[in-house]
Amino acid sequence: MRRPLLAGLLLTSSLGAAPVDFAHEVVPILRKHCVECHAGDKKKGSLSMNTRGSLLEGGENGVVLVPGQAAKSKLIESVLSADPDVRMPPKGERLTSAEVATLRAWIDQGATWTEGFAFKKPAYEPPLRPRQPALPVARDGRTHPIDRVLDGWLTEKGAPTPPVADDATFQRRVMLDLVGLLPSAEEAQAFAADRRPDKRAALVRALLARDVDYADHWMVFWNDLLRNDYAGTGYIDGGRKQITSWLYVSLLANKPYDQFTRELVAPSADSEGFAKGIIWRGAVSAGQVPELQFSQSVSQTFLGINMKCASCHDSFTDRWKLRDAYGLAAIYSDHPMELVRCDIPTGKPAVAAWLYPELGQVDPSKPREERLAQLAALITHPENGRFQRTIVNRLWHRLMGRGVVHPVDAMQTQPWNQDLLDVLANRLVESKYDLKAVLEFIATSQAYQSRAEILARDAEDKGYVYRGPRAKRLTAEQFVDAVWRLTGTTPAKIELKVPRAAPTAASVKKPVVEPLLAAGIWSGDVAGGRLPEAGETRSFRRQLVLDAEVDVAACVVTCDNGFELYVNGKKLGAGDNWADPKSFDLGSALIKGANQIVVVGHNAGQKPNVAALFFQANIELKGGARVKVATDASWEATASLPNAKGVFAAGKAKAKAAEVVWQPVAIVKGDAWRKAEARMAEMLAGAGASSLPARASLVKSDLLQRALGRPNREQIVSMRPNELSTLEAIDLSNGQALTNLLSAGAAKLKQKTWASPEAFVRWLYLSALSREPSAAELKVAAGMVGADLSEQGIADLLWAVCMLPEFQTIR
Repeated sequence: MRRPLLAGLLLTSSLGAAPVDFAHEVVPILRKHCVECHAGDKKKGSLSMNTRGSLLEGGENGVVLVPGQAAKSKLIESVLSADPDVRMPPKGERLTSAEVATLRAWIDQGATWTEGFAFKKPAYEPPLRPRQPALPVARDGRTHPIDRVLDGWLTEKGAPTPPVADDATFQRRVMLDLVGLLPSAEEAQAFAADRRPDKRAALVRALLARDVDYADHWMVFWNDLLRNDYAGTGYIDGGRKQITSWLYVSLLANKPYDQFTRELVAPSADSEGFAKGIIWRGAVSAGQVPELQFSQSVSQTFLGINMKCASCHDSFTDRWKLRDAYGLAAIYSDHPMELVRCDIPTGKPAVAAWLYPELGQVDPSKPREERLAQLAALITHPENGRFQRTIVNRLWHRLMGRGVVHPVDAMQTQPWNQDLLDVLANRLVESKYDLKAVLEFIATSQAYQSRAEILARDAEDKGYVYRGPRAKRLTAEQFVDAVWRLTGTTPAKIELKVPRAAPTAASVKKPVVEPLLAAGIWSGDVAGGRLPEAGETRSFRRQLVLDAEVDVAACVVTCDNGFELYVNGKKLGAGDNWADPKSFDLGSALIKGANQIVVVGHNAGQKPNVAALFFQANIELKGGARVKVATDASWEATASLPNAKGVFAAGKAKAKAAEVVWQPVAIVKGDAWRKAEARMAEMLAGAGASSLPARASLVKSDLLQRALGRPNREQIVSMRPNELSTLEAIDLSNGQALTNLLSAGAAKLKQKTWASPEAFVRWLYLSALSREPSAAELKVAAGMVGADLSEQGIADLLWAVCMLPEFQTIR
């Protein structure tokens, strides 16, 4: 233990000089002139003098101290230099000649250092390998391992055990957490009436057995974490690739997490989009090339390490260095890489290497595919507790509202309860990396089932003390799904081609594609051979009477060159590319009785050219009757246009309906639209091929979801904000997107039979909030909808309920 000191004394004796006292002579010099910039978290030039080891390691300019050789040590050279670019310290008082002599002698004597001394407390270094913590004795019959750990922690802190949440709160929480859906009024009533003592655990297991609902919901979590989306930067020009189908199938099958990870790190063609990253257009920094994106994504997603700083320079916040970031990048790269510091090439080659060599190392001489396979095996190594802890910490945060390590991407940070983190990680390994098993493990604990801690908006998170799960804001997708289910406005289908059921002999059959009934139409004045003018716009309508309420209705539309669709005066959508037909759910827009479908078609081009509108709707009524509506000679056309509210106007002046002149259409034939017609037929077949309702997680983002915080996923998002921004709140409360959705829902709910306004209000509160309204709420809400349940009153009440913090929060 005293060998360095003994060696120093022998050297001193041989030189005939008195030994330098490190603690009393060297430390004051370094503390006075050096450690402000080179100790603790400060590592200017990547040089740390915090410990002897870090000092001997050197910085970005190489080794600065050679024990026993002051003449070869850059430290002495820099403190003596007059060059302003080299001298140290760069500002302030220079070292005296006596101080320089002391440092020189100290180095010549071997640079001895008091064992264990550091100028500042070393940064926390989390354990790498798995741990088996001893569980405290169970208290009050609470035998679940999570509860034993937390009860022991609470006892140690002198803190009370959080009270248990009531059944309704638990049911709403666990359904939103595990499958992303609100309990229906019927589900809420059935759970309240269930007297089984194990009904909560039974509900958890039943929810996790709903494979499709589970996969639909957890697509949100994984799309955010793997920065996968359905549209956006890079997808059109080939600079980015989806992994949607691979991801959905993996979730549907509950693929073991270690296998899931290996397939992303050493990918196949189906899963390579994560590793490929995004090829950005134009000039980008060296730290954003695809190889370094791979380094950053793998580190952040699977290990909770922020490698973005280290992709430019040695990190200022933790121990990761530029060579670490480039080491991972070189594993993925198919060409030699050079270390680039702050966009300045260093001339040093990057060497393929893994972050934790104590578990093994990647062979840089092997081909790329073999290096990736080695990396995948090292990340998922049974002794890599960092990998295990990172994912269970993310799941704990997802269900409990705060990570054991928080933020969840800062896994170098000390957890507030290491034993809890290890109990969770060990459960993952025991279950053979079954993520559903970990979710069940958390959700069946008394800790998860406790009453939620609701923080004030301005509450700080310093000095965290566990007081139960924290209330969480609904995700954009949960909010939209909830509104869809409440109002009956769920789209009839999704555009994504994902298998939303386990494959069976019946399900592998492709849906029957029936011939398209829709014919191309334009205004009747083209029958004589006239070509529509460039920019010409016409309105087309079809009136129909439905004998019963609509069960399911979907349509497909395209127009050469663009269109807007209105049904019963409400705009449902638009398209601007005839080769890309659009589909719409008509279930919330069509009503029993008289209906009017209007499509405004636009021609384009620089000179007169052919134009045509194609529309077809397949409608199924309550009772089973089927109706098909398609563009044909029965449609009518006019040069008049509707305004934004679907009301027609002649020129700039509003006109009464009687003033709008409707005339017969002409059938337009041609081969130019064959591919679009075939696509429309396929889309209609797909719309009727599945009875599964759409989910917001499986549709492209829109204005409403963006207002609710759905990210664009160009970067990894591991934690969405738990509070609405001011702009999001304004957009949500005043935006047209939600208003239109609630108006369509009010029309649907108006058609249903309700015993009384009070019965409707009770149903709404039970469905949206999992509770009955208070007497005061019932009175106000019933007065809002009126004795006749007016459509506007229903829409207003829907808006009021959706704006409640109680609705927007998982408590």
